[in-house]
Amino acid sequence: MSAAADERGVIVTGTDQHQAWQRRVLPPVERVRPDVWSIPVPIPDNPLRYTLSYLFLDDAGALLVDPGWDTAEGRAALTSGARAAGADLADITGIVVTHIHPDHHGLSGWLRERTGAWIGMHPAEARTLPARSWRGRDPGTDRAWLLRHGAPEAEAEALAISPERLGELLHMAEPDRAIEDGDRLPLARHELRAVWTPGHTPGHLCLHESGAGVLLTGDHLLPRISPNITVHAASAGNPLGDYLASLGLTGKFGAEEALPAHEYRFRGLDTRAADLVRHHDERGGEILRAIDALGAPSAWAVAAAITWSRGWDALVGMLRRMALGETLAHLEHLAAIGAVQASEDALVRWRRA
Repeated sequence: MSAAADERGVIVTGTDQHQAWQRRVLPPVERVRPDVWSIPVPIPDNPLRYTLSYLFLDDAGALLVDPGWDTAEGRAALTSGARAAGADLADITGIVVTHIHPDHHGLSGWLRERTGAWIGMHPAEARTLPARSWRGRDPGTDRAWLLRHGAPEAEAEALAISPERLGELLHMAEPDRAIEDGDRLPLARHELRAVWTPGHTPGHLCLHESGAGVLLTGDHLLPRISPNITVHAASAGNPLGDYLASLGLTGKFGAEEALPAHEYRFRGLDTRAADLVRHHDERGGEILRAIDALGAPSAWAVAAAITWSRGWDALVGMLRRMALGETLAHLEHLAAIGAVQASEDALVRWRRA
């Protein structure tokens, strides 16, 4: 396909990746810059299909960003992808995780065991590792949180998360290094710096290499998908407000090529950031109209009243829980800007401020 901008102003630069996305197949391993390679790692039974892991070759080894989901197929894809780039897994000396979701951080522990590589992430992200966030928590906390925000008894029981349901997530690898905003990664051939972009998760990192003209965007900015911004029982603050501020920050990298963790490479970071800000503004307006129509609804009632691409009735299981979390993120942001307020009742109700 040509490099013309689409209707949103986003320019597809990863044409082979884009074609693979359309055909629903794994894209090729690609050299995206001198000594920089993208390696697709499959995600089992997931519409995202794969994570784009990035390998930076260097004088004394290699740095890997976001190893991907831990499956036998994923391990094989990472191993063969490194070889296609002219490296072995043993050459990897460092692992940087943009955030701890298992499609990014899942293979980190296995890779460290094989190579001895260090694992780095933002300190705010490390604090959200399941083993830490669940330490000392009452197992019934999550169910109580769902009920407090309007989930029916049966759904709260089915959707509640407990340590038993977290399973292997409780054993996700702990980091060896803290990577703060602005830190330069230890590479000789690349001037790769961390850009802290909280929102999708509290410690989400993008990575900027000005000489190569690229910004690794993780899940913060994708060419087509709007990343999930959510509230849950263990979260605090205003993640949507954080995300909107982070979009303002990454919009300043408009001249760079985006190397995202999913889908395909693109240009138009500033345009895409503005598009996402507009999307969330429109969503906030829809939620305000739902509150006006419903009176003093719970977050669950608001979520059931607004539009979803599949429709509320088609959202089952964890998809419905994610919809509640997204709705709450909007409500918390609307409260932070003074548009709505929450009651202090056992069942939290939302009203215009």
